[in-house]
Amino acid sequence: MKPFSVAPHRMLLASQLRVVSGLAPTTKVVTGRDFSKIKHHTCVVLAIIANTLGNFLLSVGMRQMDFQPSAAPLEYLRIFANPWIDAGVLLLIVWFASQLSLLSWSDLSYVLPITGASYVLTAVLGKVFLHEFVSISRWLGILVISLGVVLVVGTAPKAKLGPREVIP
Repeated sequence: MKPFSVAPHRMLLASQLRVVSGLAPTTKVVTGRDFSKIKHHTCVVLAIIANTLGNFLLSVGMRQMDFQPSAAPLEYLRIFANPWIDAGVLLLIVWFASQLSLLSWSDLSYVLPITGASYVLTAVLGKVFLHEFVSISRWLGILVISLGVVLVVGTAPKAKLGPREVIP
């Protein structure tokens, strides 16, 4: 009895299918630098989304309440009975953790402008879902912020000083 064998042309076809489907091992190795970039971009996106949605949910929750500023601390605890506010606070905790991570890897002058995209998205959410009036001067301010974000995106997260720029 002859052992089972696969025809060579079928083996080639199977290996090609594994490569096309992404199931075959690749020769590309993810380096530390690539992982660092992925980690950095993930934290930037997470910070922007968490900040935008967190503030949006806080606004939704506060609009549902009849809250009046008070000197009594227990009045402020009543706010946390609202699930929209709880979700907003949790997202802002995620934003804070992402912001701390970004600040540990990147310059402050990079992190704050790059996460400024959340201001643009917050204004859009306010206009579309909360039906807020956004004046032309606010839209112009949002445009200026957007241009600033675009300018900063093209720079390195961690600036390196040249020999003439080092402060003694």
